[in-house]
Amino acid sequence: MNTTPLRHGLWGVLATPFHGPALEVDHDSLRREVDLYLGVPTDGLVVLGVFGEGVALDSAEQSAVVETVAKQAPGTPLVVGVSARTTAVAVEQARTAAAAAGPALAGVMVQANTADPTVLARHLDAVHRVTGAGIVLQDYPEASGVRITAAAVLQVLADCPFVVAVKSEAPPTSAAIGALTAGTDVPVFGGLGGVGLLDELAAGAAGAMTGFSHPEGLRAALDAWARGGFTEARAAFAPWLPLVNFEAQPGIGLALRKEILRRRGVFAESSVRAPARTAPETILSLMPAHLAAVADSTEGAS
Repeated sequence: MNTTPLRHGLWGVLATPFHGPALEVDHDSLRREVDLYLGVPTDGLVVLGVFGEGVALDSAEQSAVVETVAKQAPGTPLVVGVSARTTAVAVEQARTAAAAAGPALAGVMVQANTADPTVLARHLDAVHRVTGAGIVLQDYPEASGVRITAAAVLQVLADCPFVVAVKSEAPPTSAAIGALTAGTDVPVFGGLGGVGLLDELAAGAAGAMTGFSHPEGLRAALDAWARGGFTEARAAFAPWLPLVNFEAQPGIGLALRKEILRRRGVFAESSVRAPARTAPETILSLMPAHLAAVADSTEGAS
């Protein structure tokens, strides 16, 4: 059993690329995406997260995606997401994920499926007992439909010593993270594409656990924070923030991220599977200006 708390820093959430009319998983593009993050570098990778479209993959695809990432990133710790919110299905998905990740598995990310801390603790315990892995508790009400208080999350952490991190994505995220970090030593990460990263770090976040088409921007902010706190991190992250905000638009954020990765030469195609939405042309027409604005920052960070 591995219940070591996750290391602080940048945990890159991978999007899952598709190609062709059947929208098959594009493993070549996935390998290039892993290489992008490794080059940043990242402290760990998250596979089959909400923006990894894990819910849109069948069991065989989920296993194949995790195996591809593990092989492409040897020695890199992996967190594997579980999309199901019912215990029996979550246990089944977690068992598959653990087998595919092998020794690289640093945690299984499980969404809060209830606001009742006692019931949630039983849910997390069931996944932990089957896999032996530490649990990353994800509080993401936009995806789960569940709103749980910080006090309830702290009760879950007290009852579940195998939780190795919390991914706190309940807005306002800095307030939620501040309440959690004041009550636990379990590392708490921000997400949501990095929109609130600076305030989350000021509230005590252990880092960023999120995806972004230009993860070097996240790395720059975290490194600057370590060197000089808020002032230096704000200066380092400021050139990237308009693109972060553009990419985080509700409903179409995933499509935008994939299209930017395509334009960067990482993905061959920017397809998404339903129910994810494609981005309208009126929004896509704004993309070149955003990418041109960060070109100098990208070159400076590489």
